[in-house]
Amino acid sequence: MNGEKIDMSESMRKGIYILPNLFTTGSLFAGFYGMVATMNGDFKTAALWVLISSIFDGLDGKVARLTGTSSKFGVEYDSLADVVAFGVAPGLLMYKWALQPFGRLGWLAAFLFVVCGALRLARFNVQVNTVENKRFVGLPIPAAASMVSATVLLFYHFGWPSSYKKVAILALIYLLAFLMVSSFRYYSFKDPELIKRQPFAMLVLAVLLLIVIAAEPVVMLFVIFFCYTFSGIIGFFMSLPRRRRLEKALHHRHAKDDH
Repeated sequence: MNGEKIDMSESMRKGIYILPNLFTTGSLFAGFYGMVATMNGDFKTAALWVLISSIFDGLDGKVARLTGTSSKFGVEYDSLADVVAFGVAPGLLMYKWALQPFGRLGWLAAFLFVVCGALRLARFNVQVNTVENKRFVGLPIPAAASMVSATVLLFYHFGWPSSYKKVAILALIYLLAFLMVSSFRYYSFKDPELIKRQPFAMLVLAVLLLIVIAAEPVVMLFVIFFCYTFSGIIGFFMSLPRRRRLEKALHHRHAKDDH
């Protein structure tokens, strides 16, 4: 513990990297402004600012990796900003927008989302050097917060009645909270192959996707985050047969060794 404190203080004396931490600050600002909009009753704006925060959050890590400016300070600052921008901000949004009529049960449900998000971040920080880089263990908290924002925007887009949102948000909270602390694996988009040369068809597909998003941005954002949220569950069940075969093979090998 003392060694970590010494390393951190030495790093601070040498200085910190400005660019990636500015993006992290932008993410924190967007999350805080989302809370301000929520308190003012402007829930649509609050949802948009949480989405903007997720964009900044995605950029800070990529900028740090591309420029070689990753640091222990940046990792810790990013986690603290994520708790505010993707835990407290969407939790407050859900409570004020849909759960306040439930009273104590409402704010406890919103707190469940916040605490599961914080636990998810703590587990990620502990496992960051021991798990596969291409996969996240548990739903990332920015994706969970973006799913909340996309749901709010979808309700405004279609003008659905307020009675629907109470049921939808309650179900969504418990689902997202469970997925964040689960062991389901999610694609991290950190694969170096993504930025290398790709077939021409991939460019065509990307352009078509952008056109569809531009035509119906609210609906498509919801579909994208919905698909990503359930991708971990689908991947888990699709891998079950392969995992069972591996377990049987290992069991058969151990049985042979015993004889």
